Amino acid sequence: MTTAIVTDQRFDLHTWHGHVEHAGRLQAIQQALQTSGLLPSLMQLPIRAATEAELLAVHSSHMLHRVRQLASYGGGQIDSDTYVTADSWDVGLLAAGATITMVEAIAEGRCHNGFALVRPPGHHATDVRSMGFCLFNNIAIAARVLLNRYDIRRLAIVDFDVHHGNGTQDIFYRDGQVLFCSTHASPLYPGTGALYETGDPNTANGTTLNVPLPYGTGDEGYDRVFRHVIGPALHQFQPEILLVSAGFDAHWSDPIGPMALSVHGFARLVQHLLTWAQTLCNGRIGFVLEGGYNIPALAASVIATLRLMLGMDPGPDPLGKMNAPEPNIDRIITTLHTQHPLFL
Repeated sequence: MTTAIVTDQRFDLHTWHGHVEHAGRLQAIQQALQTSGLLPSLMQLPIRAATEAELLAVHSSHMLHRVRQLASYGGGQIDSDTYVTADSWDVGLLAAGATITMVEAIAEGRCHNGFALVRPPGHHATDVRSMGFCLFNNIAIAARVLLNRYDIRRLAIVDFDVHHGNGTQDIFYRDGQVLFCSTHASPLYPGTGALYETGDPNTANGTTLNVPLPYGTGDEGYDRVFRHVIGPALHQFQPEILLVSAGFDAHWSDPIGPMALSVHGFARLVQHLLTWAQTLCNGRIGFVLEGGYNIPALAASVIATLRLMLGMDPGPDPLGKMNAPEPNIDRIITTLHTQHPLFL
């Protein structure tokens, strides 16, 4: 397996003192990579900034203008959660461009799989609004590039961040070429992602699949959802490439997430996705970093993911797992099996 990573120290320039989404997140991942012994096995791709045209294929011109204008003023708040610094316009273009670079390398066969280690994250950014720590929707921009420039008719995006990827859902809600699957805590920011949100009934019926989960769901619950819901949905849809919004804030130690996954729990989800990508997409799968705010858990989860992408075992789990009982999720799985258009 050839595994690519894309990242850049310039992502550190987008940081706001005291904010949970800060430069230290990616710095910790870089440090973990340096000590992991994995770097000689990884292909490091040079990155470029996304063009405005690539962003405008997904986002409104007014949205881009607001971010660029705030940056030109030296920075400020888009909303109570989402900040812009003087460098954020350029960094946002780099994050989107790095994600495009990764998916192009996968589509062109230069690597089997890849991980875009980027920030700021992207999955909350809608077509018209930056929000939820996110300026531009990196994974959606890259997905649109794949659909527009390559002979790809169907792709799937799986989002296991603890928060619902409302921006990605909004962008592709009417697009039958994209299957969007999200597992997320509910109720939690941003309040979207209900079971009944299944895609536009006229143009994309069944191509949105939400799995809202109760607080405290951990390794066993997530594994059940992936085996009994996400996997069957992917096999039904038959994507030609698989993209993953990889947020690690469903870890039990995360300061803003109420879930109970362990590093090894994440590794099981990643292994499922890699296996399904091998079956469905000739192994073509790309991961894009989203959330994850306990720094040791974030770094360990990324390293475990990269080890699996390279065909290795996930390695040790330095934080261990919670032994608390998990909530019952039978009703959620049954409801999806009996009501979601993909399973009817």
